[in-house]
Amino acid sequence: MEFEFDAKTLELRDNLLEFMDQYVYPAEAVFDEQLAALDDPWDWDSTPVLGELRAEARRRGLWNLFLPGEHGAGLTNLQYAPLAEITGRSGNLAPAALNCSAPDTGNMEVLSAFANADQQAKWLTPLLNGEIRSSFAMTEPDVASSDATNIELSIVRDGDDYVINGRKWWITGAMSPNAKIFIVMGKTDPSQERHRQQSMILVERDTPGLEVVRGMHVFGYDDHEHGGHAELRFTDVRVPATNLIGNEGDGFAIAQGRLGPGRIHHCMRSIGMAERALELMCARAASRVAFGKPLSDQGVIRDWIAESRVRIEQLRLLVLKTAWLMDTKGNRGAHTEIQAIKIATPATVEWILDKAIQTHGAGGLSQDFPLAQFQAGIRTLRFADGPDEVHKNSLARAELRRRA
Repeated sequence: MEFEFDAKTLELRDNLLEFMDQYVYPAEAVFDEQLAALDDPWDWDSTPVLGELRAEARRRGLWNLFLPGEHGAGLTNLQYAPLAEITGRSGNLAPAALNCSAPDTGNMEVLSAFANADQQAKWLTPLLNGEIRSSFAMTEPDVASSDATNIELSIVRDGDDYVINGRKWWITGAMSPNAKIFIVMGKTDPSQERHRQQSMILVERDTPGLEVVRGMHVFGYDDHEHGGHAELRFTDVRVPATNLIGNEGDGFAIAQGRLGPGRIHHCMRSIGMAERALELMCARAASRVAFGKPLSDQGVIRDWIAESRVRIEQLRLLVLKTAWLMDTKGNRGAHTEIQAIKIATPATVEWILDKAIQTHGAGGLSQDFPLAQFQAGIRTLRFADGPDEVHKNSLARAELRRRA
């Protein structure tokens, strides 16, 4: 693995850093003001400042950077990693400004890899253009969704249609009125082998029988930057059979294909979050005086700062190695490392955020700094795309097999 980024990555990185300094960071407060003034607080996609940021990002060629192949920017995972990290420094705005925010990223990957030409024309193209948003409906309230084979929502063939019944919750993106299409995972044939019972199907937002029951908060935050999280109810929702993605029974495999890139994208952005937290910690420590000297002269604060730098560098190396393996060996060849970064990232960044908040005193808990919201967001990563315990169990099993 080469530790130096190639010329293309460095050019994009310089471009993005300039974009962040000149446009994104100054827009953060403006975005909050415009969001607060909306009649529908979930309609954050319509804020004028976000539209301005998107126009500038497109002008600069900073658009759909996450997506390889013909539909995206054509970057490798290793090329995208330092760019995603930078966007993580302003998670509310930067990913959305670049059309690189979840759950649209994963949904575009699914549509790009598994959808047919008609489905791509109808849904992938407007997503690539940033004209609409989307949602991914997998998790359910009545089963342990850490095991995706538990999913109970039914997708039953009826002539030229499928009829859908069941409940979902924590469905990211679903509260946004601009989320026009949902990718829904459910069971088409419970009699099949357990990993072939599931399918994925496209459901339009205004389909009769699809009800957005409520928005769900994360430690009191609405997570608007991802279009909110919702509880959904499907009651005899009827969609054309042509809305099925792939074939019946492909759902579990599609989900696994979606989650690999999603996990590393989360981890990349989280490193940027940790970098900004460390930056804020240093600034606060240098500017505040307690017991007659700056906080930066306190041994415990210096220990936190030094330890934060070490942990960030360790985590970044592991994430870059994972990206390199995904590029050279494929997602299957990087399976161990994907699990490792999914385990290591939340714990590492949580620790750094905790110290940054502590350094800020009560201010660290407030809306005056991004740290509390960062903390709420990073805590969700210990559940998103699979809880820590599932990844640890799988990783340990693989390690034991290697030693047997």
